[in-house]
Amino acid sequence: MFIRPVKGVLFDMDGLLIDTEAVYIEALQAAARAMGREMPLAFCHSMIGIPGPICDGMISDFYGPGFSLDVFSTHFDAHARRAFEAGVPVKSGAVELLDFLRDRGLPLAIATSSSRATVARHLGRAGLLDRFKAIATRDDVISSKPHPDVYFEAARQLGIPAESCIALEDSNVGLAAAHAAGTMAIMVPDILTPTDESRAKCLHVAEDLASVLHLLRSTLAP
Repeated sequence: MFIRPVKGVLFDMDGLLIDTEAVYIEALQAAARAMGREMPLAFCHSMIGIPGPICDGMISDFYGPGFSLDVFSTHFDAHARRAFEAGVPVKSGAVELLDFLRDRGLPLAIATSSSRATVARHLGRAGLLDRFKAIATRDDVISSKPHPDVYFEAARQLGIPAESCIALEDSNVGLAAAHAAGTMAIMVPDILTPTDESRAKCLHVAEDLASVLHLLRSTLAP
């Protein structure tokens, strides 16, 4: 299954470990409605895996002159904050997968387009922050996903070559970054269907994290 010995595992966060994407989409559409606008679902989907500052530019361009991104962001932040304060939804199978990898002695890292503050908040509330030896975020690199920089940075922090790491991703944008870094990528789709290009770039497409656990149990030596 794996073309090289596995020495570490790199995780995306949003939509893979934490079920945030649906919350973000709901918050985006609620913020638009609060301003008397509509935000098409397809446009929301186009921002999955994209760093927040770039999404801000996409939103401003979408609505054009006269649109207040500051007001929109205030509505978005308030809606998302209320949702997350009610509980950070951990993806099914995440804890079991992390337990398995810990027991195998594999070092783990986060490689995300989110900010370091967002990672600390979400993973901290979920009780998962201390599972990871390294955390690489958009704050640590010049170019975020789909560029490979954040994966290179996560591997660097682990002290392991990126090509010796499994990468787990839920989005096509993230998969492109993981592949460009030379990792052994597995895609676990969340909201978006994998493109043909993504399927060609990853070693496997898994239905969910439980399927990833089953795969790794059968392929990684004890």
